[in-house]
Amino acid sequence: MNASAGVKSEGLDLTSIPERIQSEVQRAIQRSIKGVEYIASSGPALGSTPKDILAVRGTMNLYHYRPMADEIYRIPILIVMATTNRGYILDLVPGQSFIEFLLKRGYDVYMLDWTAPKPEEKSLGMEDYVLDFIPDCIRRVQQDSGETDVNVIGYCFGGVLSLLYASIFNDGPMKNLICFTTPVDFREMKLFHNFSDRRYFDVDKLVDSVGNVPGDMIMTSFDMLRPASRAFSQVQLWDNIWNDEYVKGYRMMDRWGSDTLPLAGEYFRTTVKDLMWDNKLFNDTMSVGGRAANIANIKVPILHAVAEHDHIVPYDAAKHLIAKVGSSDKEEVMLKGGHVSLVAGANAIKRLWPKLDSWLGKRST
Repeated sequence: MNASAGVKSEGLDLTSIPERIQSEVQRAIQRSIKGVEYIASSGPALGSTPKDILAVRGTMNLYHYRPMADEIYRIPILIVMATTNRGYILDLVPGQSFIEFLLKRGYDVYMLDWTAPKPEEKSLGMEDYVLDFIPDCIRRVQQDSGETDVNVIGYCFGGVLSLLYASIFNDGPMKNLICFTTPVDFREMKLFHNFSDRRYFDVDKLVDSVGNVPGDMIMTSFDMLRPASRAFSQVQLWDNIWNDEYVKGYRMMDRWGSDTLPLAGEYFRTTVKDLMWDNKLFNDTMSVGGRAANIANIKVPILHAVAEHDHIVPYDAAKHLIAKVGSSDKEEVMLKGGHVSLVAGANAIKRLWPKLDSWLGKRST
């Protein structure tokens, strides 16, 4: 009998077992050490790209990021964030920051970011965001940059607000519009639509009772889209806790995902009634502060980037945007990734960021 065959059984190399055991023991030790380090330490500093605060008013914050290139495109960019999320998802850490990427490519970047509305700001409505906050920021960007034209980038519901602004001020200073994962057909936001079913969900009672809608309630609704994802991600964290780069990425995304903002009561009421219930944006019957907001009135060049595996804004909810706007220069691009990985992380660095730079650069001179 061959001696080497005696240490093999149906393809299993028995001589490798001690090495594999040793490897697993070492990994278990590293997990324990790194687990203690994880508990004892804080995550990486986020949103650290140098910037100046141009304005703070109510829940509105306007930032101007300091240039990083010798030559700057003429037309500045105003990024409009979703009202539920912090803007640092676009400015994670050096090398993984969309803001840093834009600055190094020569863009002049501003951001409209949000803070939690105070109890006395519960009466802020859709008209405050679309007819006041965004126009105010546009004016401040014009004054600070010295340019009349402004490019706008809207992420998720920031894209919805940007569409509403562009449809009302269709002869205004907006030069180009870029939307990331922006819904227009709210019937296709299936689970959110079911959560807010008017037969069971009394939005008036909720808003009249609590004022601003708590961030924990908003975050729970996102978690319910994938109920097991949080537990699964924690299991993955433990499996990979010995890997410093994995832990760093996990902490960045987990912090941002847990940092969900409350929504002003009247703004939430309008979102539910006009968008979720009556689907007015899709049906061309939307109005804001008594002013018609038909996105067919938008004529500026527009790029809409959607994610192939977006569980928050499914493609069916976003796919009608390009068809409905009145622009002649318009493009939709579908990229691999999810709702967040489309704009942040290694996937975004490889796919979305270069595409945006290619599209916007030639339209920003």
